[in-house]
Amino acid sequence: MSFPTWRMRSYLLAGTALVFTLPAFARSAPSNLPPVTVDAPQQKRQPAVAPSRQQSQAKRTNRAARVPASASISTAQSPAAGSGTLTVPNGAKATAEIQRTPGGVEVVPDTAFKDGPANTVKDILGWVPGVLIQTRWGPDGRISIRGSGLSRSYGNRGINPYMDGIPINTADGLFDLFEIDPTAYRYVEVYKGANALRYGSNSLGGAINFVMPTGRDASPFEARFDAGSFGYLKTQTSTGGAHGPADYFVTMSAQREDGYREHSRTDTERLNANFGYQFSPDAETRFYINAGRWRAEIPGEVTKTAALTTPKAANPEFVQLNEQRNIDTVRLANKTTLRFDNTTVDFGLFGLDRHVDHPIFQYLDFTARDYGGFVRATDDRLIGGFRNRLITGVNLQNGTIDINQYINLPGAVKGTLASSNLWKSENVSAYGENSFFFLPTVALVTGGQFMHAVRDQQDRFLADGDQSGRRTWDIFSPKVGMLWDVDPAWQVFGNISRSAEVPTFDVNTFATPASSNVDAQTATTYEIGTRGRRPDLTWDVSLYRANIRNELQCLTVVVNPFFTNPCVQTNAGRTIHQGIEAGFGVAFLKSVAQQDDRVWFNVAYTYSDFRFDRDAIWGNNRLPGAPPHSLRAEVLYKNPNGFYAGPNVEWVPQSYFADNANTLTVDPYALLNFKVGYDKGGAGWSGYVEGRNLLDTRYISSTVTVGTANPTMQLFNPGTGRSIYGGIRYRM
Repeated sequence: MSFPTWRMRSYLLAGTALVFTLPAFARSAPSNLPPVTVDAPQQKRQPAVAPSRQQSQAKRTNRAARVPASASISTAQSPAAGSGTLTVPNGAKATAEIQRTPGGVEVVPDTAFKDGPANTVKDILGWVPGVLIQTRWGPDGRISIRGSGLSRSYGNRGINPYMDGIPINTADGLFDLFEIDPTAYRYVEVYKGANALRYGSNSLGGAINFVMPTGRDASPFEARFDAGSFGYLKTQTSTGGAHGPADYFVTMSAQREDGYREHSRTDTERLNANFGYQFSPDAETRFYINAGRWRAEIPGEVTKTAALTTPKAANPEFVQLNEQRNIDTVRLANKTTLRFDNTTVDFGLFGLDRHVDHPIFQYLDFTARDYGGFVRATDDRLIGGFRNRLITGVNLQNGTIDINQYINLPGAVKGTLASSNLWKSENVSAYGENSFFFLPTVALVTGGQFMHAVRDQQDRFLADGDQSGRRTWDIFSPKVGMLWDVDPAWQVFGNISRSAEVPTFDVNTFATPASSNVDAQTATTYEIGTRGRRPDLTWDVSLYRANIRNELQCLTVVVNPFFTNPCVQTNAGRTIHQGIEAGFGVAFLKSVAQQDDRVWFNVAYTYSDFRFDRDAIWGNNRLPGAPPHSLRAEVLYKNPNGFYAGPNVEWVPQSYFADNANTLTVDPYALLNFKVGYDKGGAGWSGYVEGRNLLDTRYISSTVTVGTANPTMQLFNPGTGRSIYGGIRYRM
């Protein structure tokens, strides 16, 4: 049963009403609760007076450098500080928490991505080293961390995405990017690779957690309007406030885009809200609702020549079949936090209803229903005079996908039934991590996770035989690491970690023995790095090597030069993913126009060496889909009065391959961008104008992958041409 559109629109209309009616309620009843404090082990908490909204907002400063602050920087100096709550820590506490991890992690504050179009996930994470985002069309694209899901030609896997700790992906591991609304979040947490232990290690790439504001750190009213090239329009409104022990935050956005290419129009509405209640300073519960509606045309891949000579043209086959991806989603969740003397416990439940209407090479019509829960305990105390921090938890995510596939007749018309399946997923993971400070500033970190996963297929279309089947995996992934706080704003770390990734439902089809034996991929990763901050310098550097077995590859099948089928899944055997993730920010000019202004030079560089390891077919060839070098750099002038301006570049200096045989390449390219804007922070008006690809460079933004390619194959998505965006924002 599909999720009715009228119900979706009723959620969105209700959200609109809340946006405009709750601010008055908030202003009439300000919060009087004490703030959540971060306590030293066995230290008794002292009551405190809650800061005013104006004081909390004043602590949120614009971020000049695009690499994270150190864990020990004070709240007043940290990005996205806010006041925070027991269930949702502020940006400073989130940064301190995440940087207890001896590996590549980052907190990205909203000040780093709301000063532009804030349209796609690339606007949020494009400056995070190690995160590769390759756009396909509109908001859709491939997101990969350390080479995860590189060969995935549609959808995404290999990363566990969350909203406020609640999974976005379906229970089998696939996820869509349309649900991610950059205007809805206060900050975003990025856990690279096996460093995502707390969220489960069923991925090579790690986890990303998108965190909303609460009523205790949100503006009473906020609105923005953005417009740009190719028919891009977006509006967003939000409200937040608190009344005694209760608080709320509600945001709604709507956007549409005709698209750079033919047959690439998108239309999206999203509602995100949370409602909290604090029973005492040590007990709080919070309810979440996320609802979204997406309607999108798919322009399809084209040949390399077509992508570079006629980039706006769609694939004629996609136009004839009117290929689309239409999704309606509603997610409900609850999180409760209890704090004791030395222990904090988080637990919660969630449920998802998602309907997908998806005419492509066949007409897919399916409904996903997921449910699950989690419990996590953090104990921080002194043992024998040494600080010890123990984290334990259990995650549960189960679900079903009721999927029917029909012949897709020209014009996106359902033909006869081609297949019908009920897919059931079960995922249970238990984990623990212990940090023992054998020196005051050096911790030994040990941990592990046990994962039990089941994928069960019930075939209901028996005309082509019974293709029912079931696979079960039980995998243990240990880790060990060291974390050294060299000084309060400088860390050095290292770890050896194992991770695993269980196949999604479209991997084991059970049609033949060969299609039923694709196994889970596992990786052992070695990593060292450092991060820190000085008044005019920030840095974040990681070096890693992952030895992977049974890497999941999704190799597209080309029926003829003008038509491609979905990919065939296979295990690649032994592969190596290694690289460097480096982010730097330095203020190289000071007091240029007036006292305390700065000119910042910011760099995000990723080196990716992904290759087969003595493969029987491919030898030591490079894995396709990712450039060896990727660099973003900017020179940005920032004035204390809120004015900022400067150019930036996106540079892929070396070609990369579209196939395992390393015969067909994607050419290098460089894009020139420029932005100028004003944002004083806090209440009032702000705005920006941003130009992208100002030289109108023609380039390929992403490719699907095959075993052996030739120039006639339609594998490529052209990048967007010259575009201009502008927007205004008002905050009370």
